[in-house]
Amino acid sequence: MTQEKPLKPPLHPLLVLVIAVLLPGMGQIANGQATRGLLFAFTTVALGYVTAKYAGPDVSLVGRYAGGFFIYAVAIMDAYRWAKVRFEIFRHAHPTAGRVGNST
Repeated sequence: MTQEKPLKPPLHPLLVLVIAVLLPGMGQIANGQATRGLLFAFTTVALGYVTAKYAGPDVSLVGRYAGGFFIYAVAIMDAYRWAKVRFEIFRHAHPTAGRVGNST
C-alpha cells in the first residue's frame, strides 16, 4: 500500500496580496506565474522610466512615475484576483484538504 502525499493548497490570497504590494511582479510569481510576474515587473520599470523621461520639471514624484505606478496597481489587482481564483478552485475541489482530523 502506497502512501499518498498530502495536497498542498495554493497560498492564501491575502498573503499573495501582501507579497504583491511589497514588490511588483512577485505576487504573480507566488501564484506560479513567473513569466507574467517578470512581464509586470519589467513593464513597471519601463513605463516608470518613460514617464519620468518625458514629464515636465514641475511634475510631482507620483506624476513623474505615473506609468510605473499604474502598472504596479494593475499587477497588485491581477495577483490578488488570480490567487483568489486558484484558492477557490482548490477549496471547492478538495473540501476536506487542510482540515484537522481528516482521516481520508
